[in-house]
Amino acid sequence: MSITRFFTYLMPYLASGMLVTIEVSAIAILSGAVAGVLLAIPRVYGSRIVRNILMVFGIFFKSIPNIVLLLILYFIIAGAIDMSPFGAGTFSLAIISAFYQLEIFRGALQSIDDGQMLAARAMGISKKRAILKIMLPQAIRRSLPAWANEMSIVVKSSSLVYVLGVPEMHRLAEYENARIHEPFIIYIAVALMYFILVSAINVLISYFEKRLQIPGLS
Repeated sequence: MSITRFFTYLMPYLASGMLVTIEVSAIAILSGAVAGVLLAIPRVYGSRIVRNILMVFGIFFKSIPNIVLLLILYFIIAGAIDMSPFGAGTFSLAIISAFYQLEIFRGALQSIDDGQMLAARAMGISKKRAILKIMLPQAIRRSLPAWANEMSIVVKSSSLVYVLGVPEMHRLAEYENARIHEPFIIYIAVALMYFILVSAINVLISYFEKRLQIPGLS
């Protein structure tokens, strides 16, 4: 394949798959973030039973390869709800990411000085309000570096939905390889597309990290 065809045909062809990759990743990471925050609060401030249950689920999800979890969740979801491979695959990735993000937000919440919660309660602020208004905003800002890393992982893990037939970059690369039989060139192009996408995400997150940095906190 010539250099001209590489940039004028192959890269634009894979770019259509990149749009699907971005959709899958964005939905999975944002849904996972919401679920991760909602699970992190009882993981830190819930009863011992609730904390232990969430800990066991976290260990389970972190102990099994993502591709196996994806397939298990996909067949559970597809069997229960009439959902497209795109929807079921994205939802499955969101569930997987939620338990990783749970640990990110748990660590961020636990990194905040307990004295802030004690001071809030001493001032008559309810525990729920103290968590939502004092602890959680700080935790979200502190979790940005780890969250950026998780976002990069989700983008790369989105390639797993190709096994469900979702036409993301990896699937399109396989179609093209079956047609022209040049795997090295094709997967170099895929790697370049992922490099561009992940680098752009890291730059964006670094910008927001600086904008939201807590004064006096290194």
